[in-house]
Amino acid sequence: MSDTAMFIGWGTAVRDREEQATMVFGEASDYWKKLQDAGDIESYDVFMLEPHGGDLTGFAVLKGDTQHLGSVHASDEFQKLITRASLVVEGFGVVNATSGNAAAEQIGMSASMAASMN
Repeated sequence: MSDTAMFIGWGTAVRDREEQATMVFGEASDYWKKLQDAGDIESYDVFMLEPHGGDLTGFAVLKGDTQHLGSVHASDEFQKLITRASLVVEGFGVVNATSGNAAAEQIGMSASMAASMN
């Protein structure tokens, strides 16, 4: 299992675009399944949050190696999908993430750099 991921988060649907938001979410789910079936990502999980007073209402985590995730992110299909999503939901964003050994390496690098700045 890879230690790298892509975090895709979103807020509430833009007022009067709830139907379009639902359609884009369905397209995104189909796309993520297609990516997994093709071996472009290892797996994906979708999370919907209960009301909590914050702006984030849900997110997806796509797991895979850095190269494959980079290719997915740079693809025209992905760029079109995230552009459409950003037009129908508030607070939409995509960010790379690490866990496990990759996160430990990042933490170690940060600690080393912080120590060298003293």
